[in-house]
Amino acid sequence: MKLDLLALLRALARYEVEHVVVGGVAAILEGAPITTLDLDIVYRVEDANLDRLGALLTDLGARYRDPAGREIEPTVERLQANRVNLLETREGLLDAMQEIGAGWSYDDLLSRTHVRRVGDLEVRVLDLAAVIESKQAAGREKDSAMLPVLRQTLELRRREQH
Repeated sequence: MKLDLLALLRALARYEVEHVVVGGVAAILEGAPITTLDLDIVYRVEDANLDRLGALLTDLGARYRDPAGREIEPTVERLQANRVNLLETREGLLDAMQEIGAGWSYDDLLSRTHVRRVGDLEVRVLDLAAVIESKQAAGREKDSAMLPVLRQTLELRRREQH
């Protein structure tokens, strides 16, 4: 499956979905030399934003990644109810989440973000220290394997700033 990151980010901007880029893409935009196969976002759980996200996902032909092979479409009700939405779109994999780490919601994350330029877009991105914390909290093997690279990148960035 392809990942057209710029197309996904443009679609989020076009639909004015309030979100924070987290996970691997946030780490990459923060300078980490890693790869990722999906775009992870935390979205604001608020009626108007859920409506915009739902419309965007319809436009992208999104379906839940279902091991049983069922065709399950995301709806506003599912986006409201599900903490994690693992989706496949025509532009690539999108993990749309209500929270990450230790229960950090969109509002909780805002103070740990900054805006990065990606092509012609301005994208709100979780800072690298917070990405590291969220991956530690997740405790998954794939996240643990990435932590040494992320920590080294953060250390190098801190040294360059001083």
